[in-house]
Amino acid sequence: MTDKNEPPKIAILAWGSLIWDDQWPQFDKQRGEWRKDGPVLPLEFSRVSTSRDKALTLVIDPVNGNDCKVMYAMSKRKNPADAIADLRDREGTIMDHMGFYFANDPDQKCVPQIPDTIPAWAKEMEFDVVVWAGMPSNFAEKTVFRKDEPFSVDAAVAHLQNITPKGKAAAATYVWRAPDLVITPLRTRLQAEPWFSAPKAEEPATQKV
Repeated sequence: MTDKNEPPKIAILAWGSLIWDDQWPQFDKQRGEWRKDGPVLPLEFSRVSTSRDKALTLVIDPVNGNDCKVMYAMSKRKNPADAIADLRDREGTIMDHMGFYFANDPDQKCVPQIPDTIPAWAKEMEFDVVVWAGMPSNFAEKTVFRKDEPFSVDAAVAHLQNITPKGKAAAATYVWRAPDLVITPLRTRLQAEPWFSAPKAEEPATQKV
């Protein structure tokens, strides 16, 4: 672990748009590059997103998730509270949805459950603090397919087929741009569906003469 006279080593975990969506420069300037040797976490696209027109986004899901290695970046912050605030602001969420683990103070608890793999990984990497977004799955409460329908691959596909075209486009972008490390039953199913095609790359702007 870091010497008491040095700033703590703070790792930020990521597996979704945090990695590829660059619309938050204030967050990005406070972190290093994303690296691929993060811990293994149970992930699935089982959260209905209000900001992405009911597209499904990746969350830690102990019930439906598939074990996937995630990515991480080192925070440039010296105070863990600032690193947590950076991520909370970037995700537009509440403090109760923020996950954090302090290696030198394991009794300091967050509301989201701390996966067993995170303390072990932090010890292996000699990190002092690990921070992540711990929003839960809300599929049963928010799906447009059938009220109170629990998450399943079939139910998730039906949900996506019943949201707006804008939502479908957001879902396709989110699923196809997820890191290759993330392999879940829903992603495998969707990427084989003819109607769920990868979003087209934007054409470069034509320069006027």
